[in-house]
Amino acid sequence: MLDDNGLIRDLSVGSEDLADDSYDEWIGRPWLDTVSIESRPKVEALLTGAKQASPPVWRQVNHPSPRGTDIPILYSAVQLGKGGNVIALGRSMRSVAALQQRLVNAQQSLERDYEFVRQAETRYRMLFELALEAVLILEAGSQKIVDANPAAARILGQSVRFMIGRSFPEGFDDAGTRAVQDLIGAIRVSGRGSDVIVKRGGDPRRFQVSASPFRQDNATHILLRIVSLDGNETLSDEAARNRLTAVLERLPDSFVLTDTNGRVLTANRSFLDLVQLTAEGQVRGEPLERWLGRSGVDLTVLLANLKENDSIRLFSTTVRGEYGATSDVEISAVTAPDADPPCVAFSMRSIARRLPEKGVPGRELPRSVQQLTELIGRVPLKDVVRETTDVIERLCIEAALELTGDNRASAAEMLGLSRQSLYVKLHRYGIAEAVSGSTDPASS
Repeated sequence: MLDDNGLIRDLSVGSEDLADDSYDEWIGRPWLDTVSIESRPKVEALLTGAKQASPPVWRQVNHPSPRGTDIPILYSAVQLGKGGNVIALGRSMRSVAALQQRLVNAQQSLERDYEFVRQAETRYRMLFELALEAVLILEAGSQKIVDANPAAARILGQSVRFMIGRSFPEGFDDAGTRAVQDLIGAIRVSGRGSDVIVKRGGDPRRFQVSASPFRQDNATHILLRIVSLDGNETLSDEAARNRLTAVLERLPDSFVLTDTNGRVLTANRSFLDLVQLTAEGQVRGEPLERWLGRSGVDLTVLLANLKENDSIRLFSTTVRGEYGATSDVEISAVTAPDADPPCVAFSMRSIARRLPEKGVPGRELPRSVQQLTELIGRVPLKDVVRETTDVIERLCIEAALELTGDNRASAAEMLGLSRQSLYVKLHRYGIAEAVSGSTDPASS
């Protein structure tokens, strides 16, 4: 209930949830003072419309809440007679706002899922098209061809477009047709079947046909592989290498080949996009650490671990672009010591679009922070700061040891500490005992 000046004279709250926000303190205050800044023009429009006896309209107004989140309420205002008080009727929009936020979160999650599915589909189509083995996908009930790759079209002497939707088997001699029919029948009945050797009509070559079932869209499908046993379908080494190069160039993940010192020999298009460059010549001969995470540290750690283990999986770091962009990536790497000359291959996958991961088990930072905040008022501030610093310092040391495989020398370099300082901190936090069973190449 508002007077002619917009002062609140009385109010009634019908929701217990809203009653908890101390609305009784509004009485005697202007309605404009109880809303957020961006909602004030709406309140003024409601009051003006009520005094001019305009048709009632509904407007969403946000009230600041002591809980921290604005409370959205949908208002309409009417005046009781000419010059009388104004009644503002409101409906809480909290549930609608919560639903809208859940909808936004769901849409973002779906977008991430769609992006993952699109990337998986791209990889599947690329491998399916470039596979050297002939692959057919059949619908188990009708035995019609759902999909086929170019290798299957070459063996069967037909185009992929012509084969889609046709019944299989066809193109084999009588004995081969019966053998494939028996194989498909065994797969449909028991889910297993022995490979069969068949021939095509008028073709002296022998082919091995194998099959395996899988479920898709609530229906059973059969994946058939046809392999030539006479070797006529295998590509030359040079052609195979050309195909591999073409695949790596179109791979959605970034691929970089370096020498043993980390200087770039070649890189694919995805890596160039990641570092914001346009031509391979701009990266060839440059040190990889120019774009990699912590300059001078990450690449050193990677190369040191590769010398010991030959391969690394899921090393988390960041890649810096030439124009300031940064991307979180996971790196898998492998050495090729038998190559001439020896080289190192790095595969980088962006993890920026993933959902936030849960904390690593055993990391007690959130609980420790809660415990530390409870000390406020009971102990001096300098003691709270010291305790907080110790928690963060311990977690950084543990993370560095985990990234370097408990290599203390590399961990000290990553943290910017001397080895002696790191050993002192390890004993201080009791970490030395936890890693004492590991082998430290630097100390040995």
